[in-house]
Amino acid sequence: MSADTPIGNAAPALPGKEESVDIKKAIGFMAMVFGMFMAILDIQIVSASLAEIQAGLGASSDEISWVQTSYLIAEVIMIPLSGFLGRLLSTRVLFSLSAAGFTIASILCATASSINEMIVYRAIQGFIGGGMIPSVFAAAFTIFPPSKRSVVSPMIGLVATMAPTVGPTIGGYLSHTFSWHWLFLVNVGPGIIVTIACWNLIDFDKGDKSLLDKFDWWGLLGMAAFLGSLEFVLEEGPQNDWFEDEYILIMSIVLLIGALVFFYRVFTAEQPIVEFQAFRNINFSFGSLFSFVMGVGLYGLTYLYPLYLGSVRGYDSLMIGEALFVSGLAMFFTAPVAGFLSARMDPRLMMMIGFIGFAAGTWMVTGLTKDWDFDELLVPQILRGCSLMICMVPINNIALGTLPPQMMKGASGLFNLMRNLGGAVGLAVINTLLTERRDLHYARLAEHVRWGNPEAESLLAKLTAKYNSAGLDGATIALKKLSGMVLQQATLLSFIDVFHILTLMFVSLAVLAMLVKKPPDNSAGAGSH
Repeated sequence: MSADTPIGNAAPALPGKEESVDIKKAIGFMAMVFGMFMAILDIQIVSASLAEIQAGLGASSDEISWVQTSYLIAEVIMIPLSGFLGRLLSTRVLFSLSAAGFTIASILCATASSINEMIVYRAIQGFIGGGMIPSVFAAAFTIFPPSKRSVVSPMIGLVATMAPTVGPTIGGYLSHTFSWHWLFLVNVGPGIIVTIACWNLIDFDKGDKSLLDKFDWWGLLGMAAFLGSLEFVLEEGPQNDWFEDEYILIMSIVLLIGALVFFYRVFTAEQPIVEFQAFRNINFSFGSLFSFVMGVGLYGLTYLYPLYLGSVRGYDSLMIGEALFVSGLAMFFTAPVAGFLSARMDPRLMMMIGFIGFAAGTWMVTGLTKDWDFDELLVPQILRGCSLMICMVPINNIALGTLPPQMMKGASGLFNLMRNLGGAVGLAVINTLLTERRDLHYARLAEHVRWGNPEAESLLAKLTAKYNSAGLDGATIALKKLSGMVLQQATLLSFIDVFHILTLMFVSLAVLAMLVKKPPDNSAGAGSH
Protein backbone atom coordinates (compact mmCIF):
# COMPACT_ATOMS: atom_id res chain seq x y z
CA MET A 1 0.00 0.00 0.00
CA SER A 2 1.36 3.40 -0.89
CA ALA A 3 1.79 6.21 1.57
CA ASP A 4 -0.78 8.39 -0.09
CA THR A 5 -3.57 6.41 -1.58
CA PRO A 6 -6.09 4.70 0.68
CA ILE A 7 -4.96 6.40 3.86
CA GLY A 8 -4.44 9.88 2.58
CA ASN A 9 -7.85 10.05 0.90
CA ALA A 10 -9.85 8.27 3.56
CA ALA A 11 -11.36 11.31 5.23
CA PRO A 12 -14.60 11.30 3.23
CA ALA A 13 -15.25 7.77 4.53
CA LEU A 14 -15.50 8.98 8.10
CA PRO A 15 -18.86 8.36 9.74
CA GLY A 16 -21.14 11.27 10.31
CA LYS A 17 -20.85 12.99 6.95
CA GLU A 18 -24.04 14.88 7.80
CA GLU A 19 -23.49 18.31 9.30
CA SER A 20 -25.63 17.75 12.40
CA VAL A 21 -24.34 15.88 15.45
CA ASP A 22 -26.51 13.66 17.63
CA ILE A 23 -26.98 15.38 21.01
CA LYS A 24 -26.58 12.07 22.87
CA LYS A 25 -23.22 11.49 21.21
CA ALA A 26 -22.14 15.06 21.93
CA ILE A 27 -22.95 14.76 25.67
CA GLY A 28 -21.26 11.35 25.81
CA PHE A 29 -18.19 12.81 24.17
CA MET A 30 -18.12 15.69 26.68
CA ALA A 31 -18.16 13.14 29.51
CA MET A 32 -15.21 11.39 27.85
CA VAL A 33 -13.33 14.69 27.58
CA PHE A 34 -13.81 15.31 31.30
CA GLY A 35 -12.57 11.79 32.07
CA MET A 36 -9.46 12.44 29.97
CA PHE A 37 -8.93 15.71 31.84
CA MET A 38 -8.87 13.83 35.16
CA ALA A 39 -6.42 11.22 33.85
CA ILE A 40 -3.97 13.78 32.45
CA LEU A 41 -4.38 16.16 35.41
CA ASP A 42 -3.35 13.43 37.84
CA ILE A 43 0.08 13.13 36.22
CA GLN A 44 1.06 16.54 37.59
CA ILE A 45 -1.44 17.20 40.41
CA VAL A 46 0.96 15.67 42.97
CA SER A 47 4.10 17.40 41.65
CA ALA A 48 3.81 20.52 43.81
CA SER A 49 2.63 18.58 46.90
CA LEU A 50 5.16 15.74 47.16
CA ALA A 51 6.57 17.21 50.38
CA GLU A 52 3.15 17.01 52.07
CA ILE A 53 2.61 13.41 50.89
CA GLN A 54 6.13 12.50 52.02
CA ALA A 55 5.46 13.86 55.51
CA GLY A 56 2.05 12.19 55.70
CA LEU A 57 3.34 8.74 54.72
CA GLY A 58 6.75 8.98 56.39
CA ALA A 59 8.52 8.35 53.11
CA SER A 60 12.16 9.01 52.27
CA SER A 61 13.24 11.51 49.61
CA ASP A 62 14.15 8.62 47.28
CA GLU A 63 10.81 6.87 47.75
CA ILE A 64 8.51 9.86 47.28
CA SER A 65 9.41 10.38 43.62
CA TRP A 66 7.76 7.04 42.91
CA VAL A 67 4.35 8.57 43.62
CA GLN A 68 4.72 10.19 40.21
CA THR A 69 6.98 7.64 38.50
CA SER A 70 4.70 4.64 39.16
CA TYR A 71 1.74 6.49 37.62
CA LEU A 72 3.73 7.42 34.51
CA ILE A 73 5.15 3.92 33.98
CA ALA A 74 1.72 2.27 34.22
CA GLU A 75 0.02 4.89 32.05
CA VAL A 76 2.61 4.70 29.28
CA ILE A 77 2.00 0.92 29.03
CA MET A 78 -1.78 1.29 28.86
CA ILE A 79 -1.94 4.08 26.27
CA PRO A 80 -0.86 1.99 23.24
CA LEU A 81 -2.74 -1.07 24.58
CA SER A 82 -5.98 0.94 24.69
CA GLY A 83 -6.32 0.79 20.90
CA PHE A 84 -6.61 -3.01 20.99
CA LEU A 85 -8.88 -2.94 24.05
CA GLY A 86 -11.16 -0.41 22.36
CA ARG A 87 -11.58 -2.72 19.37
CA LEU A 88 -12.08 -5.73 21.64
CA LEU A 89 -14.50 -4.27 24.20
CA SER A 90 -15.97 -1.19 22.42
CA THR A 91 -15.41 2.42 23.43
CA ARG A 92 -18.40 2.31 25.78
CA VAL A 93 -17.17 -0.64 27.85
CA LEU A 94 -13.50 0.41 27.86
CA PHE A 95 -14.15 4.00 28.86
CA SER A 96 -16.78 3.21 31.48
CA LEU A 97 -14.58 0.55 33.11
CA SER A 98 -11.59 2.92 32.97
CA ALA A 99 -13.53 5.77 34.59
CA ALA A 100 -14.92 3.50 37.31
CA GLY A 101 -11.52 1.89 37.97
CA PHE A 102 -9.81 5.29 38.04
CA THR A 103 -12.32 6.50 40.63
CA ILE A 104 -11.80 3.44 42.86
CA ALA A 105 -8.01 3.76 42.52
CA SER A 106 -8.27 7.43 43.53
CA ILE A 107 -10.09 6.42 46.73
CA LEU A 108 -7.37 3.83 47.44
CA CYS A 109 -4.66 6.50 46.97
CA ALA A 110 -6.42 8.79 49.45
CA THR A 111 -6.59 5.99 52.04
CA ALA A 112 -2.97 4.81 51.60
CA SER A 113 -1.20 4.48 54.95
CA SER A 114 2.31 3.75 53.69
CA ILE A 115 4.49 4.75 50.73
CA ASN A 116 4.40 1.17 49.38
CA GLU A 117 0.61 1.19 49.30
CA MET A 118 0.62 4.60 47.62
CA ILE A 119 3.03 3.45 44.90
CA VAL A 120 0.89 0.39 44.09
CA TYR A 121 -2.36 2.38 44.09
CA ARG A 122 -0.85 5.11 41.90
CA ALA A 123 0.33 2.48 39.41
CA ILE A 124 -3.22 1.06 39.27
CA GLN A 125 -4.62 4.59 38.86
CA GLY A 126 -2.19 5.40 36.05
CA PHE A 127 -2.76 2.12 34.19
CA ILE A 128 -6.54 2.39 34.28
CA GLY A 129 -6.52 6.14 33.56
CA GLY A 130 -4.35 5.57 30.49
CA GLY A 131 -7.30 3.80 28.85
CA MET A 132 -9.30 7.03 28.73
CA ILE A 133 -6.84 9.32 26.96
CA PRO A 134 -6.54 7.85 23.42
CA SER A 135 -10.25 6.92 23.34
CA VAL A 136 -11.18 10.61 23.31
CA PHE A 137 -8.90 11.43 20.36
CA ALA A 138 -10.23 8.42 18.42
CA ALA A 139 -13.86 9.34 19.14
CA ALA A 140 -13.32 12.97 18.13
CA PHE A 141 -12.14 11.97 14.65
CA THR A 142 -14.74 9.24 14.04
CA ILE A 143 -18.07 10.47 15.40
CA PHE A 144 -17.86 14.11 14.29
CA PRO A 145 -17.95 15.29 10.66
CA PRO A 146 -14.86 17.16 9.41
CA SER A 147 -16.73 20.46 9.49
CA LYS A 148 -17.09 20.18 13.29
CA ARG A 149 -13.39 19.67 13.98
CA SER A 150 -12.76 23.39 14.37
CA VAL A 151 -14.75 23.01 17.61
CA VAL A 152 -13.82 19.49 18.70
CA SER A 153 -10.06 19.59 18.06
CA PRO A 154 -9.43 22.72 20.18
CA MET A 155 -11.43 21.09 22.96
CA ILE A 156 -9.25 17.98 23.19
CA GLY A 157 -6.12 20.04 22.52
CA LEU A 158 -7.04 22.33 25.41
CA VAL A 159 -7.51 19.40 27.79
CA ALA A 160 -4.30 17.65 26.70
CA THR A 161 -2.20 20.79 27.25
CA MET A 162 -3.99 22.61 30.07
CA ALA A 163 -4.47 19.62 32.41
CA PRO A 164 -0.75 19.05 33.10
CA THR A 165 -0.12 22.81 33.14
CA VAL A 166 -2.68 23.58 35.87
CA GLY A 167 -1.97 20.34 37.77
CA PRO A 168 0.58 21.92 40.13
CA THR A 169 -1.75 24.89 40.73
CA ILE A 170 -4.76 22.75 41.63
CA GLY A 171 -2.64 20.34 43.65
CA GLY A 172 -0.97 23.13 45.60
CA TYR A 173 -4.32 24.71 46.43
CA LEU A 174 -5.94 21.44 47.54
CA SER A 175 -3.05 20.31 49.74
CA HIS A 176 -2.76 23.75 51.39
CA THR A 177 -6.49 24.35 51.90
CA PHE A 178 -7.47 20.82 52.93
CA SER A 179 -4.85 18.04 52.94
CA TRP A 180 -2.92 15.93 50.44
CA HIS A 181 -5.71 13.31 50.53
CA TRP A 182 -7.89 15.69 48.51
CA LEU A 183 -5.48 15.45 45.58
CA PHE A 184 -7.20 12.09 44.99
CA LEU A 185 -10.62 12.52 46.62
CA VAL A 186 -11.35 15.36 44.20
CA ASN A 187 -11.71 12.70 41.47
CA VAL A 188 -14.46 10.73 43.19
CA GLY A 189 -17.57 12.80 42.44
CA PRO A 190 -16.66 13.62 38.81
CA GLY A 191 -15.48 10.02 38.27
CA ILE A 192 -18.87 8.60 39.27
CA ILE A 193 -20.68 11.07 36.99
CA VAL A 194 -18.36 10.29 34.04
CA THR A 195 -18.80 6.54 34.54
CA ILE A 196 -22.62 6.73 34.57
CA ALA A 197 -22.76 9.18 31.67
CA CYS A 198 -20.43 7.15 29.44
CA TRP A 199 -22.18 3.86 30.15
CA ASN A 200 -25.56 5.33 29.21
CA LEU A 201 -24.61 7.70 26.36
CA ILE A 202 -21.75 6.13 24.39
CA ASP A 203 -22.83 3.96 21.46
CA PHE A 204 -20.15 4.86 18.91
CA ASP A 205 -19.09 1.30 18.08
CA LYS A 206 -19.29 -2.38 18.98
CA GLY A 207 -16.64 -4.65 20.45
CA ASP A 208 -15.17 -7.59 18.57
CA LYS A 209 -14.62 -10.47 21.03
CA SER A 210 -13.07 -12.62 18.29
CA LEU A 211 -9.89 -10.51 18.56
CA LEU A 212 -9.16 -12.23 21.87
CA ASP A 213 -8.62 -15.55 20.06
CA LYS A 214 -5.50 -14.13 18.39
CA PHE A 215 -4.35 -11.94 21.28
CA ASP A 216 -0.56 -11.49 21.20
CA TRP A 217 0.47 -12.23 24.79
CA TRP A 218 4.20 -12.18 23.93
CA GLY A 219 3.73 -8.79 22.30
CA LEU A 220 1.99 -7.48 25.43
CA LEU A 221 4.78 -8.80 27.65
CA GLY A 222 7.44 -7.27 25.38
CA MET A 223 5.64 -3.92 25.24
CA ALA A 224 5.19 -3.78 29.02
CA ALA A 225 8.88 -4.62 29.58
CA PHE A 226 10.02 -2.13 26.92
CA LEU A 227 7.87 0.88 27.81
CA GLY A 228 7.86 0.30 31.57
CA SER A 229 11.65 -0.06 31.72
CA LEU A 230 12.13 2.91 29.39
CA GLU A 231 10.02 5.13 31.63
CA PHE A 232 11.89 3.89 34.73
CA VAL A 233 15.32 4.51 33.21
CA LEU A 234 14.36 7.97 31.96
CA GLU A 235 12.79 8.99 35.28
CA GLU A 236 15.46 7.62 37.61
CA GLY A 237 18.59 7.94 35.43
CA PRO A 238 19.38 11.63 35.97
CA GLN A 239 19.27 11.33 39.77
CA ASN A 240 21.24 8.09 39.99
CA ASP A 241 24.20 8.52 37.61
CA TRP A 242 22.57 6.42 34.90
CA PHE A 243 24.44 3.13 34.35
CA GLU A 244 26.51 3.59 37.50
CA ASP A 245 23.36 2.51 39.33
CA GLU A 246 22.77 -1.27 39.44
CA TYR A 247 18.98 -1.05 39.12
CA ILE A 248 19.16 1.25 36.11
CA LEU A 249 21.63 -1.09 34.42
CA ILE A 250 19.33 -4.09 35.02
CA MET A 251 16.26 -2.20 33.78
CA SER A 252 18.20 -1.10 30.69
CA ILE A 253 18.84 -4.74 29.85
CA VAL A 254 15.14 -5.52 30.40
CA LEU A 255 14.36 -2.53 28.15
CA LEU A 256 16.52 -3.91 25.34
CA ILE A 257 15.10 -7.42 25.55
CA GLY A 258 11.53 -6.10 25.79
CA ALA A 259 12.09 -3.85 22.75
CA LEU A 260 13.41 -6.77 20.67
CA VAL A 261 10.43 -8.98 21.59
CA PHE A 262 7.89 -6.16 21.10
CA PHE A 263 9.10 -5.00 17.68
CA TYR A 264 9.55 -8.59 16.46
CA ARG A 265 5.92 -9.38 17.38
CA VAL A 266 4.64 -6.11 15.89
CA PHE A 267 5.98 -7.12 12.47
CA THR A 268 5.32 -10.88 12.63
CA ALA A 269 2.21 -11.53 14.76
CA GLU A 270 -1.09 -12.20 12.98
CA GLN A 271 -2.87 -9.74 15.30
CA PRO A 272 -0.15 -7.47 16.80
CA ILE A 273 -0.84 -5.66 20.05
CA VAL A 274 0.05 -2.35 18.33
CA GLU A 275 -0.22 -1.68 14.60
CA PHE A 276 2.31 0.61 12.91
CA GLN A 277 0.41 0.92 9.63
CA ALA A 278 -0.54 4.50 10.40
CA PHE A 279 3.12 5.55 10.10
CA ARG A 280 2.85 4.94 6.34
CA ASN A 281 0.90 8.17 6.30
CA ILE A 282 3.57 10.90 6.15
CA ASN A 283 1.31 13.39 7.93
CA PHE A 284 0.70 10.98 10.81
CA SER A 285 4.46 10.41 11.07
CA PHE A 286 5.18 14.15 11.15
CA GLY A 287 2.27 14.71 13.56
CA SER A 288 3.69 12.06 15.91
CA LEU A 289 7.13 13.69 15.75
CA PHE A 290 5.59 17.08 16.53
CA SER A 291 3.60 15.48 19.37
CA PHE A 292 6.84 14.05 20.79
CA VAL A 293 8.56 17.45 20.81
CA MET A 294 5.43 19.14 22.14
CA GLY A 295 5.62 16.68 25.04
CA VAL A 296 9.18 17.88 25.69
CA GLY A 297 8.01 21.51 25.75
CA LEU A 298 4.77 20.89 27.65
CA TYR A 299 6.15 18.73 30.45
CA GLY A 300 9.60 20.32 30.36
CA LEU A 301 8.36 23.82 31.17
CA THR A 302 5.81 22.48 33.65
CA TYR A 303 8.89 21.09 35.44
CA LEU A 304 11.38 23.93 34.88
CA TYR A 305 9.29 26.87 36.09
CA PRO A 306 8.33 25.27 39.46
CA LEU A 307 11.92 24.06 39.91
CA TYR A 308 13.27 27.61 39.42
CA LEU A 309 10.64 29.20 41.67
CA GLY A 310 11.18 26.60 44.39
CA SER A 311 14.96 26.24 44.36
CA VAL A 312 15.98 29.82 43.53
CA ARG A 313 13.07 31.96 44.72
CA GLY A 314 12.09 29.75 47.67
CA TYR A 315 8.39 29.52 46.77
CA ASP A 316 6.14 26.90 48.39
CA SER A 317 3.70 24.75 46.39
CA LEU A 318 0.77 27.17 46.63
CA MET A 319 2.89 30.18 45.59
CA ILE A 320 4.27 28.19 42.65
CA GLY A 321 0.77 27.23 41.58
CA GLU A 322 -0.44 30.83 41.74
CA ALA A 323 2.56 32.06 39.75
CA LEU A 324 2.05 29.52 36.95
CA PHE A 325 -1.73 29.69 36.60
CA VAL A 326 -1.48 32.30 33.86
CA SER A 327 -0.39 29.67 31.30
CA GLY A 328 -3.62 27.75 31.86
CA LEU A 329 -5.66 30.93 31.44
CA ALA A 330 -3.83 31.74 28.21
CA MET A 331 -4.62 28.26 26.85
CA PHE A 332 -8.28 28.56 27.83
CA PHE A 333 -8.79 31.88 26.08
CA THR A 334 -6.77 30.84 23.02
CA ALA A 335 -8.74 27.61 22.42
CA PRO A 336 -11.67 29.26 20.55
CA VAL A 337 -9.21 31.38 18.55
CA ALA A 338 -7.31 28.23 17.56
CA GLY A 339 -10.59 26.61 16.50
CA PHE A 340 -11.54 29.63 14.41
CA LEU A 341 -8.12 29.72 12.71
CA SER A 342 -8.08 25.95 12.06
CA ALA A 343 -11.13 26.29 9.84
CA ARG A 344 -9.61 29.12 7.80
CA MET A 345 -5.81 28.84 7.84
CA ASP A 346 -3.34 26.41 6.33
CA PRO A 347 -2.49 24.09 9.27
CA ARG A 348 1.20 24.21 8.33
CA LEU A 349 1.25 28.00 8.71
CA MET A 350 -0.67 27.70 11.96
CA MET A 351 1.88 25.24 13.33
CA MET A 352 4.75 27.51 12.30
CA ILE A 353 3.18 30.45 14.12
CA GLY A 354 2.73 28.32 17.24
CA PHE A 355 6.26 26.90 17.15
CA ILE A 356 7.82 30.33 16.66
CA GLY A 357 5.66 31.77 19.46
CA PHE A 358 6.79 29.01 21.81
CA ALA A 359 10.41 29.60 20.82
CA ALA A 360 9.98 33.33 21.47
CA GLY A 361 8.69 32.57 24.97
CA THR A 362 11.65 30.34 25.85
CA TRP A 363 14.08 32.84 24.28
CA MET A 364 12.77 35.56 26.60
CA VAL A 365 13.59 33.39 29.62
CA THR A 366 17.25 33.17 28.58
CA GLY A 367 17.59 36.52 30.37
CA LEU A 368 16.73 34.80 33.67
CA THR A 369 18.15 36.20 36.93
CA LYS A 370 17.71 35.28 40.60
CA ASP A 371 15.19 38.13 40.96
CA TRP A 372 12.71 37.01 38.29
CA ASP A 373 9.19 36.78 39.63
CA PHE A 374 5.60 36.69 38.39
CA ASP A 375 5.95 39.94 36.42
CA GLU A 376 9.05 38.82 34.48
CA LEU A 377 7.55 35.37 33.74
CA LEU A 378 4.16 36.76 32.72
CA VAL A 379 4.76 37.33 28.99
CA PRO A 380 6.78 34.10 28.48
CA GLN A 381 3.96 32.15 30.15
CA ILE A 382 1.31 33.82 28.00
CA LEU A 383 3.34 33.02 24.88
CA ARG A 384 3.74 29.44 26.07
CA GLY A 385 0.00 28.96 26.69
CA CYS A 386 -1.19 30.62 23.48
CA SER A 387 1.43 28.89 21.33
CA LEU A 388 0.71 25.42 22.73
CA MET A 389 -2.95 25.75 21.77
CA ILE A 390 -2.18 27.15 18.32
CA CYS A 391 0.20 24.19 17.75
CA MET A 392 -1.89 21.38 19.17
CA VAL A 393 -5.02 21.90 17.08
CA PRO A 394 -3.35 21.61 13.64
CA ILE A 395 -1.05 18.82 14.91
CA ASN A 396 -4.11 16.79 15.95
CA ASN A 397 -5.79 17.44 12.60
CA ILE A 398 -2.64 16.71 10.59
CA ALA A 399 -1.91 13.46 12.42
CA LEU A 400 -5.38 11.95 12.80
CA GLY A 401 -7.60 13.86 10.38
CA THR A 402 -6.78 11.81 7.25
CA LEU A 403 -6.71 8.28 8.71
CA PRO A 404 -9.51 5.78 7.97
CA PRO A 405 -11.84 4.89 10.89
CA GLN A 406 -10.49 1.34 11.28
CA MET A 407 -7.02 2.73 12.08
CA MET A 408 -8.17 5.47 14.42
CA LYS A 409 -8.09 3.67 17.77
CA GLY A 410 -4.63 2.20 17.35
CA ALA A 411 -3.23 5.38 15.79
CA SER A 412 -4.68 7.52 18.60
CA GLY A 413 -2.85 5.37 21.17
CA LEU A 414 0.45 5.78 19.29
CA PHE A 415 -0.08 9.52 18.87
CA ASN A 416 -0.70 10.05 22.59
CA LEU A 417 2.14 7.71 23.50
CA MET A 418 4.53 9.91 21.53
CA ARG A 419 3.54 12.97 23.59
CA ASN A 420 4.07 11.11 26.89
CA LEU A 421 7.37 9.64 25.73
CA GLY A 422 8.44 13.12 24.63
CA GLY A 423 7.73 14.34 28.14
CA ALA A 424 9.67 11.46 29.72
CA VAL A 425 12.67 11.79 27.41
CA GLY A 426 12.59 15.57 27.72
CA LEU A 427 12.58 15.52 31.52
CA ALA A 428 15.46 13.03 31.60
CA VAL A 429 17.54 15.13 29.20
CA ILE A 430 16.64 18.37 31.00
CA ASN A 431 17.60 16.94 34.40
CA THR A 432 20.89 15.64 33.03
CA LEU A 433 21.67 18.97 31.33
CA LEU A 434 20.84 20.96 34.47
CA THR A 435 23.19 18.84 36.58
CA GLU A 436 26.08 18.73 34.11
CA ARG A 437 25.87 22.37 33.07
CA ARG A 438 25.55 23.53 36.70
CA ASP A 439 28.72 21.63 37.65
CA LEU A 440 30.54 23.04 34.62
CA HIS A 441 29.46 26.63 35.32
CA TYR A 442 30.30 26.24 39.02
CA ALA A 443 33.84 25.12 38.17
CA ARG A 444 34.31 28.04 35.77
CA LEU A 445 32.89 30.63 38.15
CA ALA A 446 34.92 29.26 41.07
CA GLU A 447 38.11 29.91 39.08
CA HIS A 448 37.36 33.63 39.25
CA VAL A 449 36.07 33.72 42.85
CA ARG A 450 39.35 33.00 44.63
CA TRP A 451 42.20 34.73 46.45
CA GLY A 452 43.80 37.31 44.23
CA ASN A 453 40.49 38.52 42.85
CA PRO A 454 39.96 41.98 44.42
CA GLU A 455 36.14 41.84 44.17
CA ALA A 456 35.96 38.38 45.73
CA GLU A 457 38.35 39.33 48.53
CA SER A 458 36.42 42.55 49.23
CA LEU A 459 33.08 40.70 49.40
CA LEU A 460 34.57 38.00 51.62
CA ALA A 461 36.02 40.62 53.96
CA LYS A 462 32.67 42.43 54.27
CA LEU A 463 30.80 39.20 54.99
CA THR A 464 33.41 38.09 57.52
CA ALA A 465 33.22 41.42 59.35
CA LYS A 466 29.41 41.33 59.31
CA TYR A 467 29.17 37.91 60.99
CA ASN A 468 32.13 38.54 63.33
CA SER A 469 30.31 41.59 64.69
CA ALA A 470 27.39 39.33 65.50
CA GLY A 471 29.67 37.07 67.57
CA LEU A 472 29.74 34.25 64.98
CA ASP A 473 32.53 32.47 63.10
CA GLY A 474 32.59 35.07 60.33
CA ALA A 475 35.27 33.48 58.13
CA THR A 476 33.50 30.10 57.89
CA ILE A 477 30.04 31.60 57.32
CA ALA A 478 31.41 34.05 54.74
CA LEU A 479 32.97 31.19 52.74
CA LYS A 480 29.69 29.24 52.83
CA LYS A 481 27.74 32.32 51.72
CA LEU A 482 30.14 33.00 48.87
CA SER A 483 29.99 29.34 47.77
CA GLY A 484 26.20 29.53 47.87
CA MET A 485 26.19 32.62 45.65
CA VAL A 486 28.43 30.89 43.11
CA LEU A 487 26.22 27.79 43.16
CA GLN A 488 23.09 29.87 42.66
CA GLN A 489 24.61 31.67 39.70
CA ALA A 490 25.76 28.34 38.21
CA THR A 491 22.22 27.00 38.64
CA LEU A 492 20.77 30.02 36.85
CA LEU A 493 23.21 29.61 33.96
CA SER A 494 22.23 25.94 33.62
CA PHE A 495 18.55 26.97 33.38
CA ILE A 496 19.47 29.49 30.69
CA ASP A 497 21.33 26.81 28.71
CA VAL A 498 18.24 24.58 28.74
CA PHE A 499 16.00 27.43 27.58
CA HIS A 500 18.42 28.11 24.71
CA ILE A 501 18.16 24.46 23.64
CA LEU A 502 14.34 24.52 23.82
CA THR A 503 14.33 27.66 21.69
CA LEU A 504 16.44 26.01 18.98
CA MET A 505 14.27 22.89 19.10
CA PHE A 506 11.04 24.78 18.41
CA VAL A 507 12.60 26.96 15.71
CA SER A 508 13.61 23.69 14.02
CA LEU A 509 10.02 22.44 14.24
CA ALA A 510 8.85 25.58 12.45
CA VAL A 511 11.16 24.66 9.56
CA LEU A 512 10.00 21.02 9.56
CA ALA A 513 6.37 22.12 9.39
CA MET A 514 6.99 23.23 5.80
CA LEU A 515 7.66 19.59 4.82
CA VAL A 516 4.20 18.43 5.86
CA LYS A 517 1.72 17.70 3.07
CA LYS A 518 -1.30 19.95 3.25
CA PRO A 519 -4.32 17.76 4.03
CA PRO A 520 -7.56 18.08 2.03
CA ASP A 521 -9.73 20.93 3.24
CA ASN A 522 -12.39 18.58 4.59
CA SER A 523 -9.91 16.87 6.87
CA ALA A 524 -8.41 20.00 8.29
CA GLY A 525 -11.53 21.27 9.88
CA ALA A 526 -12.74 23.31 6.95
CA GLY A 527 -15.26 20.97 5.55
CA SER A 528 -18.09 23.42 5.83
CA HIS A 529 -16.39 26.32 4.15
